[in-house]
Amino acid sequence: MFFASDPEIVATWWASNLGEDAPVIRDGEFRYFIVGGIEFCFHPADDRNPIGASPVVYLSVANFEQTRTHLLELGCAMHRGPVAIDRSRWICQLIDPFGNTFGLDGS
Repeated sequence: MFFASDPEIVATWWASNLGEDAPVIRDGEFRYFIVGGIEFCFHPADDRNPIGASPVVYLSVANFEQTRTHLLELGCAMHRGPVAIDRSRWICQLIDPFGNTFGLDGS
């Protein structure tokens, strides 16, 4: 996930410069495309994630809530979400005990 002042412009630039004919998908305020099985998502910048904040790596998990609960028990803190992407997919961002932000993506 990249943070941008205009997700449409940034997503279009990335999609056209990766050498692929990947269509940019519009989902509310978000933009994304998929290249080689990797989803590139562009989120509006805000106070918590300004332009230039590091991209957030999302870990694909089989059981979203079980994994999220386990990570919270291990000392992680919630940063963003959880958010339902559709009826069977959820995402969230957590901060590990060392200050690193990462995401979970699962059912």
